[in-house]
Amino acid sequence: MSSPSDFRIERNVELSEETKAIAERELRETPERVREALERLRELLKENKDIYFGDEDEILTIFLRPCKWYPESALALMRRAADFKRDNASLLDGLLPEHEKEAFLEHKVVNVMKGRDDKGRRVLIVNVGGSWNTKKVTADQLFRLFYLIHEAAMLEPESQVRGTVVIMDFYKMGMSQTMGLTPAFSKRLLTFIQDALPLRLKEVHFVKEPMIFNMVWKLFKPLIREKLKGRIFFHGSNMSSLHKHLAPSHLPADYDGALGPIDYSGADWYPVVNEVLPHIQNWNTYGYVKKE
Repeated sequence: MSSPSDFRIERNVELSEETKAIAERELRETPERVREALERLRELLKENKDIYFGDEDEILTIFLRPCKWYPESALALMRRAADFKRDNASLLDGLLPEHEKEAFLEHKVVNVMKGRDDKGRRVLIVNVGGSWNTKKVTADQLFRLFYLIHEAAMLEPESQVRGTVVIMDFYKMGMSQTMGLTPAFSKRLLTFIQDALPLRLKEVHFVKEPMIFNMVWKLFKPLIREKLKGRIFFHGSNMSSLHKHLAPSHLPADYDGALGPIDYSGADWYPVVNEVLPHIQNWNTYGYVKKE
């Protein structure tokens, strides 16, 4: 059974000692380097007057951590995020959780696993199989759901350091879902993940994919660069293959894990995403400065 405390954003929490050690080892994170990088990135934002992002520590850290505290790299990531927002303005301009409330509440397409995996990472579950009604939730809406969830996930210090994992579940995928994953969707999603995502995406797992999935993979494959290619794993119905990456002790029964079956959905996460509405509203103002 789920309790309300299972669904929350772990914002403004100090890193655990173990996570601090990971941050120092993998991200070069030390108090002195953090202080210097925050100061330098603030200066760079003042010098680069064509883009606007909040300059509070929380926002700057979102971009500095995945860039291992190199301020110039963080600025480049900010520019790529701004590029992406500009190029996809028709989908993302002014986007708020309420605009996709029905998709969150009524359709079990996007979910976040309760708790974390055995490596302390958040796990996003995307159901693009038979449970995805493409007439009710379009591929564009699916992307908007991703985008809203990433705006919330980026606020978690533990997730910034330990990273995130995606499970793409294709159970009972049919022709309507195959056709729903259009070339435009594939390109947008992969551009976002590879260029504009200010989170450490550690692994993407494809599970329960049927033969028809090959049609979708042909669209995706040419757009995937080497770094991401090394983080994508195919398991079909072989859950023991998935367990080599995600310990069954931290997985639900849906993936032959030791936890109970998934009895929650995006509907449980909708209020949580809504709680960070001020952040999402601020995020909507970031990007390239609009010319008068």
